[in-house]
Amino acid sequence: MQVFSNYPLKSLNTFKMDVYAEHFVSVKSIEELQHVVTTMKHEYSGVFLLGGGSNMLLTKNVEGLVVKMDIDGIERKEIDEQTVLVKSGAGIIWHDLVLYSVANGLGGIENLSLIPGKVGAAPIQNIGAYGVEIKDSFYELEAMNIRTGEMETFNIEQCRFGYRNSVFKQALKNKFAICNVTFRLQTNPTFNLSYGAITSQLEADGIEKASLRSVSNAIIKIRQSKLPDPEQLGNAGSFFKNPEVESGDFESLIKEFPSIVHFPGSQDKIKLSAGWLIEQCGWKGKRMKNCGSYEKQALVLVNYGNAKGNEVVDLAHQIIDSVKKKFNVDLEPEVNII
Repeated sequence: MQVFSNYPLKSLNTFKMDVYAEHFVSVKSIEELQHVVTTMKHEYSGVFLLGGGSNMLLTKNVEGLVVKMDIDGIERKEIDEQTVLVKSGAGIIWHDLVLYSVANGLGGIENLSLIPGKVGAAPIQNIGAYGVEIKDSFYELEAMNIRTGEMETFNIEQCRFGYRNSVFKQALKNKFAICNVTFRLQTNPTFNLSYGAITSQLEADGIEKASLRSVSNAIIKIRQSKLPDPEQLGNAGSFFKNPEVESGDFESLIKEFPSIVHFPGSQDKIKLSAGWLIEQCGWKGKRMKNCGSYEKQALVLVNYGNAKGNEVVDLAHQIIDSVKKKFNVDLEPEVNII
């Protein structure tokens, strides 16, 4: 392993923030990671784990040692005629794992097509889209204790998955490095087509009977039609979570705003469309300095080329304030601000 100093991170974060790592190293195996956390970390002021850089906003240079998780490899194990366990290294690109499952006739994560980032970060965020979340197909993961260098296995209960949340964003934040994740996939899947425009896209594609490939392709087309390519326009996807409100508060909202976009939430709550709320406040397509709200999806904040992280933070705060003022609803960033 080679450690670099003053290493540029612009190409390693999808917001394309022009910041630097004080020190940087790429690890490609559990053994290399173990060497970093048991020996090398003592030489630096701290350790910062980096996956695909797709769910973060870097507002400054990163001190200490940035460790890029590049552990690869995909393994499969048949459980029975209908169930296969697929174990993926943390450094595998998430969409590549989805394509692998589709190509091998394994269902469960096809609705999560084209989500940026790497496999290791997926459980941290409990990534989700179009009615499906990681937890729906999750089996277990292996992670390294950054303090001791020991490996531990976490099952679904131990991960404490919630809406865009897990124990790795709460009690165990910055304490473990996820090395691999195992999913329970199905050879005869039941498709989830009820969310968003999946059915409409399948019809437009002339698909009468859904398949893994047709569902994945439909979702890729939907996402490409609404979301900017990070290689063309820096962004981290959805910047805010869809807020959840109590049923009583929702009744008051829908009386005043009959067209408010909503979905069933958790524990009898109602989930509101953050994109719709932001758009109603006039932010969609609005630009401030070098950043703005994307013209096709208000929920996505974008870097037009030279934005600083704090510019995006300022924009986010103004959006939060305006939604609070108009709807009395609190927006919470989905992106990790660093």
